[in-house]
Amino acid sequence: MLAKHLAPAMTRLGIHYGWVMVVLTFVVTLASAGALGILGALLLPVQRDLGWATADISGALALRLLLYGLMAPFAAALLARFGLRRIVGLGMALGIGGCLASMVMTEVWQLWASWGVMVGLGTGMTALVLGATVANRWFVARRGLVVGILTAAGASGQIIFLPLASWLAQHEGWRFALVPGLVICALAGLLMVLFGSNHPSELGMPAYGETVPAAPLPPPAPNPVANAFNTLGQASGSGAFWVLFITFMICGLSTAGLVQTHFIPLCADFGMAEVEAAGVLAMMGGFNFVGTIASGWLSDRYDCRKLLFWYYGLRGLSLLFLPMSDFSLYGLSIFAVFYGLDWIATVPPTVKLAAQVFGREKAPLVFGWVFVGHQVGSAVAALGGGMSRDALASYLPAFYTAGAACLVAAVLVMCLARRPSEVAA
Repeated sequence: MLAKHLAPAMTRLGIHYGWVMVVLTFVVTLASAGALGILGALLLPVQRDLGWATADISGALALRLLLYGLMAPFAAALLARFGLRRIVGLGMALGIGGCLASMVMTEVWQLWASWGVMVGLGTGMTALVLGATVANRWFVARRGLVVGILTAAGASGQIIFLPLASWLAQHEGWRFALVPGLVICALAGLLMVLFGSNHPSELGMPAYGETVPAAPLPPPAPNPVANAFNTLGQASGSGAFWVLFITFMICGLSTAGLVQTHFIPLCADFGMAEVEAAGVLAMMGGFNFVGTIASGWLSDRYDCRKLLFWYYGLRGLSLLFLPMSDFSLYGLSIFAVFYGLDWIATVPPTVKLAAQVFGREKAPLVFGWVFVGHQVGSAVAALGGGMSRDALASYLPAFYTAGAACLVAAVLVMCLARRPSEVAA
């Protein structure tokens, strides 16, 4: 493990190795979320090339989102059992393999197997629980900021890959549009395998914000699946868990499953070119990058319940405003600012609340189950948006529904206790 040789050099430079782990995790998340998250932008090119119905393609994307979420608690348990380096390497290999397999598909079931199952499982292993695990293991101080930075990595990938993928899909075909991202995924996975470390105790150093060396990790449960379900059994007895689960499900309903999957086809229905729509989506990613890091900073300083109230409320209002934007570049730019600033700004305060309620070591596993709710909502929106388009010739009912649900989440999150007390581990 090269981390043992690199860590002393970083210490001599006054750099805690936790920040190296942040950089490595940022690159992995950027590559995974960016390169493998462009599949929604390829919906129309695939449809034109292979002649499949919108619901067929969006169904496979919904399966990817669902498995991405369902893997989260088991990914947290696998990370605890086998370590970051092995699981990140396996996840990247599955995602890359699924995209490569899709390049030769000729039947709908192959789309579901490649984009749905393989990419869903692969990205699930490098989902938000990876960032939550790194933040909770390596940081005591600045933990909210770190979660914000690592969550924003997905937005960075969107800025980089979406416009490029859309342009390549139009000029070189959707298969070639996958190639740049897959190369970046391979490099990111290799960097984590070579330089990653599972815990500060492996390097004999304290977590950032502590002065004494970190205690070794407790022995991992021999059965990761049982460990994940045992944690669910403990957490599900808390009302706070269900508030976090339901509100985060609404978060997924109003973000990845809906906007990331259907925003470009929605704009195309109103006469906007696909490359321009991808540019607006990338603009949202830029504002999301800023908003999510700012959210991490704010969650270290302010009541996370109130932050979530404003995030969900403003997101709901922006989605209800979208049909009134007239789908001009000016109108969509206004939407991109308000929607983009809190696209995934909900993650840092949600992770912080999970740690406050369930404790530092158990928080990644609990957040993994909360993230299942997020991806159930995403899958419902991805499939429901496609069905709305096929049955009603419009995506707008799905967007109105998501906007209203966000307003419900804004009210629901205030049901949490002001300062949640930790439940027994």
